[in-house]
Amino acid sequence: MSTPATLAAVRRSWDADAGAYIKAVELADAQQLEPAVAQAINQFVLGCKKDGVWDALKASCILMGARTLSGALTALVGTAPTNTGPFVSGDYNRKTGLIGNGSTKYLVTNRANNADGQNDNHNSVYVTTAPTGNSSHISSDAGVSGQNQMWICSGTTLTVRHRTTSNNSYSANPTGFIGVSRSASSSYTVRYSGADNTANLTSNSPSSTVLQVFRIPNFGYASNGRLAFYSIGTALTLSLLDTRVSDLYTAIGNAVA
Repeated sequence: MSTPATLAAVRRSWDADAGAYIKAVELADAQQLEPAVAQAINQFVLGCKKDGVWDALKASCILMGARTLSGALTALVGTAPTNTGPFVSGDYNRKTGLIGNGSTKYLVTNRANNADGQNDNHNSVYVTTAPTGNSSHISSDAGVSGQNQMWICSGTTLTVRHRTTSNNSYSANPTGFIGVSRSASSSYTVRYSGADNTANLTSNSPSSTVLQVFRIPNFGYASNGRLAFYSIGTALTLSLLDTRVSDLYTAIGNAVA
């Protein structure tokens, strides 16, 4: 069994960004995380830095692991989301994340769609329960030029827009990591079910609406799915972030009783 002195030494060895986040979560939870949960978070941050994707995360939440909903809504980076609806403690599961109700509950990320460059942007989520019906994972506004959307149409089709008005659709309602990233004007990458897909659509100047998780702003399509992570920021290699988030999900699932 680890002694208090050993645990203190482990905490001192954490990455500085991971340590600051863990302490903020523990303050919101009003108690410490289990050592294995804290270590999983530390390894996630270290891994993202090793892979070169950490600096691309500008607004992100790990919606799992924390002991309370307040802890789960603590920002990993950037500004914490605004809990609209609101979500309540019964909507949160430490292993699998936060579930929507398909109508009134969503997160306002407080990150504008145009905060990142027209051709330098990513959005991602980690889905643990697939939604039904028309359900948005993460989106800016609808019906305007330069919008960002990742949503499920009729429970059967993943529909994506990224700095575009036109969309690409895929016959899937996947769980696990889903992400989009654009680093060129002529195309962007969509990743789901462990594979990358190229969408050959030219970018438009991004709209300024603040992105929402679980809902499309000013439109609807609120989700009844469950999410364990989201991120917004600059372009990155989606496969690398996928591996790190998927490993974090597994590690937290193993660590939480």
